[in-house]
Amino acid sequence: MSPRPFRILGLQQIAIGGPDKSALHRLWVELFGLTHEGEYRSERENVDEDIIGLGHGPHRVEIDLMQPLDPAKKPRVDDPPLNHVGLWVDDLRAAVAWLEQQGMRFTPGGIRKGASGHDICFIHPRADAGHARSGEGVLIELVQAPPEVIAALAPK
Repeated sequence: MSPRPFRILGLQQIAIGGPDKSALHRLWVELFGLTHEGEYRSERENVDEDIIGLGHGPHRVEIDLMQPLDPAKKPRVDDPPLNHVGLWVDDLRAAVAWLEQQGMRFTPGGIRKGASGHDICFIHPRADAGHARSGEGVLIELVQAPPEVIAALAPK
């Protein structure tokens, strides 16, 4: 195996889904006191989401509270309820290229802009006949870390 040309720096987000995000909003914002920072809607991704912030600066973690726009369509952002985890990576393009060489399965769509404006891509939760590696049951979002996050979280 060739040397890994990237580093995973930390947790960028967790995404939690439910049939109605208002119950999630009451828990995370009203009861826990976290900050509602924005919304994101996508017909293609079948998602209506609230973006919640935990912490500040480069150590901030995003919590996405999601519900499907149409519960009869896929993807089902509420099943499983812990939909995915997002990880900061210092070089997303190098990570994707290297992981593909290692047989990693990615979801369709490739590298693209995510809801928070960062470049992202997703590792598929399950392997298939053409890909021996996967997220081992977990949908994993790789997120390109901006320079200030790299500076704060990279090992010294």
